[in-house]
Amino acid sequence: MQTTAAALRAVRPPALPASPLWDTIRQEALSARRSDPDLSRLVERTILAHENLASALAYCLAKTFADCYFGEPRVRDIVLEAIADDPDILVAACADLKASRERNPAYRDYIAPLLYFKGFQSLQWQRVFHWAWVRGRQQLATHFQHRLSAAYSLDIHPAARMGSGIFIDHATGIVIGETAVVGDDVSILHDVTLGGTGKQTGDRHPKIGRGVLIGAGAKILGNIVVGEGAKIAAGSVVLAEVAPFTTVAGIPARPVGRNNQALPALSMDQSW
Repeated sequence: MQTTAAALRAVRPPALPASPLWDTIRQEALSARRSDPDLSRLVERTILAHENLASALAYCLAKTFADCYFGEPRVRDIVLEAIADDPDILVAACADLKASRERNPAYRDYIAPLLYFKGFQSLQWQRVFHWAWVRGRQQLATHFQHRLSAAYSLDIHPAARMGSGIFIDHATGIVIGETAVVGDDVSILHDVTLGGTGKQTGDRHPKIGRGVLIGAGAKILGNIVVGEGAKIAAGSVVLAEVAPFTTVAGIPARPVGRNNQALPALSMDQSW
């Protein structure tokens, strides 16, 4: 079968202004190469060979998600096409990178989440297949959702709406449903579900406000609102709306206090 020239052409990374964040990432890559020569090939191919963050991000995502149906060059082109069409994808990725660096005490650089963190990479993939979903390419979006689930053991529906500056720590076991909305600056730990309560149709998943901290194993079910700055304790099952700046815990979750920080997601303080 003959392939058209249009399908073969490479998508160029979108032209972007100089980025201090990208400059910092490149400097971190150079430092890593100097400190450990065994990393030379890795940082060269993933970071130093690229002219901007969009190109590097597309390369890193494609390395994981290429398969027998979508080769690595085509996957990379799909990511770049999404970023070129919706520059907010890259803006959100930058905010997510900063959130990963600032809220994870285990790391103090940007290259670790960019290259290795499945929480960060899963978010960026969801932004790409959300772009495909809202533009009528639901089958493509569903294919990549399946690939994401198989590779990283989490499931985020393509139609879910995700803010920016989100930190997903560990990521294993996370489920986010079709009509869920996650606001800016939210932090989510592993094994969290933002799900429905049964077989309802329509708008049936949680709406998470800005700066919410969701502890490991928490289940938030139904079309309910978790207010800005709320804190969901680990292992809680939330079935009713949560007021802003309130901590809830238990099964079912009930208020146990008010937060002493405006946005607990930023400090990652899970104490009550």
